[in-house]
Amino acid sequence: SSTSNFKRILQLPRLFFRKPTEAESVHGGPPLEFERPIPQIPWRGITVVVVLIVITAASAWEFYCRSIGYGPTLNDNEDLWTITRQRVTPESVVIIGDSRGWYDLDLDELQKGLGKRPVQLAMGGGCGYPVLADLADDKTFHGTIICSFVPRLFFAPPGTPPMERGEKAVRRSHTQTPAQRASQYLAMPLEEHVAFLKQQELTLDELLKRLPIPNRPGALVPPRGPPYFGTLDRERRARMIEECARPGSELQKRIQQIWLPLFTPPPPPTYIPKDVFMAKMKDAIEKRFRDTVAAVEKLRARGGKVVFVRLPVSGGLKALEDKTTPRNQTWDPLLQGTGAPGIYFEDFPELTGFNCPEWSHLSAGDSVEFSKRLVPHLRIALQM
Repeated sequence: SSTSNFKRILQLPRLFFRKPTEAESVHGGPPLEFERPIPQIPWRGITVVVVLIVITAASAWEFYCRSIGYGPTLNDNEDLWTITRQRVTPESVVIIGDSRGWYDLDLDELQKGLGKRPVQLAMGGGCGYPVLADLADDKTFHGTIICSFVPRLFFAPPGTPPMERGEKAVRRSHTQTPAQRASQYLAMPLEEHVAFLKQQELTLDELLKRLPIPNRPGALVPPRGPPYFGTLDRERRARMIEECARPGSELQKRIQQIWLPLFTPPPPPTYIPKDVFMAKMKDAIEKRFRDTVAAVEKLRARGGKVVFVRLPVSGGLKALEDKTTPRNQTWDPLLQGTGAPGIYFEDFPELTGFNCPEWSHLSAGDSVEFSKRLVPHLRIALQM
């Protein structure tokens, strides 16, 4: 838009502009407009001081974040997921599902055993169904899907955080703009070297959510998510940090106690009768079963393959999952309905000896060994 005449049109007060002197306003000369005066102050010195303050403040914040256990790593956001999704070729091996597929499956070992390097599309705290449905709707894709299955997440109803996380990632893969893509590429070098760039935890909004606000009538505080305990690279490979894997560490104990409320079913809302609420939940789960069957059949019709994998879980979290989402009500109906092969870690002695330090994920070293032992079972399930 043109701004050539903005001073005259806006009729700004004389307070903001200097009146021309008599010498400047000579008779017959060109008309002069009021000009805004620039104060005669040491701009260079002010610039140097501001830059030093910013550098000092940023360095102090970085030092503090590292002192409380944070380290440089990429943020797992929709744009990074989209960039990875765009690497999927028609015959790719793709990992989808939750964070156990993220941490427990080593891409190097799977590449050695399967002959192709998998594309990592699993996500922390995410439901794998939206990604499964997206790949099923992609008519060019007829590759192999390894789906990590955690019942509480895979059968998460619409509107819940796990489902929304998967839906947002898929939506961004179809709507990502060049600016968003460029922004992600520019952000990655910084995130790989600066610890405080944790958008999921160290933003003001997230820090405010950590305030110890107790439950009160009409307002229940949702359970908190786990703190930083893993790194992520450009292939979206997740690795548990040493502090979390160290036996008996405070971080490990803290995360163990966080999983229990997160995986405990919330009480029905008070404004809905319990029987009505339970009926709606049952309908939502049954619909997810039907939709999953339809997606698997669609992939199979194009020559694609799907294998479901139940990855290790330990301690109190395993006891809770076995109680609230028993195998005969989740895993068995899933395989029966889809006709897809499945690998349940408890069915094979060589896969059962792994302990999850914080009850839900394998350490970096164990993920390599576990993947090496898992490969023969994958080859059998996929008829390779």
